[in-house]
Amino acid sequence: MAISTALWSFALVVGLLTLTPGLDTALILRTSALGRRKRALGVVLGIQSGTLVWGALTSLGVTALLTASHVAYEALRYAGAAYLLWMGGRMIISTLRGRVAEGVELPGAEAPEGADRLAAGWRQGALTNLLNPKMGVFYVAVLPQFIPAGAPHFATGLLLTGVHIVLGLLWSALLVSFAQVLRGRLQRPQARRLLDRITGTVIAGFGLRLAMSD
Repeated sequence: MAISTALWSFALVVGLLTLTPGLDTALILRTSALGRRKRALGVVLGIQSGTLVWGALTSLGVTALLTASHVAYEALRYAGAAYLLWMGGRMIISTLRGRVAEGVELPGAEAPEGADRLAAGWRQGALTNLLNPKMGVFYVAVLPQFIPAGAPHFATGLLLTGVHIVLGLLWSALLVSFAQVLRGRLQRPQARRLLDRITGTVIAGFGLRLAMSD
């Protein structure tokens, strides 16, 4: 298989994966819709940083150890599930207390320091991606199949990962633009709390699914 064929084939596979609604989509839409532009950019960059790490580790053969070790996989799975449950539960509980989670203030309230910081969003996006062991399993199962025989394994693996990252950035840009359209309707406290309840439920649901999956 030629490298050009591998790139196009891999782009098709990860493109469909990127377009599938999931945790990343919910997190980006929610952060952008609430007007946190720097934080939303950080979330996007954090998610793609996690993708780069998974791709690099797979190209080095490290993540194969994760799939081979039941204990390591289970530890990462439960850590990821706990993080998602904590994040989703925090959003839901904060709405019951009459405020918006993740440092988003109600109208008239002073914004807490660091509420719209790039680093905070990056940390959230990166942790969400890196604590998802299924990303590692996906890369171990899929990436090697698209590396042509005789091609440098690490360099080609990073090249394919770069295709995934570019597609992810393009799709994220569309999500952010769409969320900005909804921003005007989310200035009311009731609308913001509803968004946090929906997003928190989705994130907590992913956490439960991850914890209960085999």
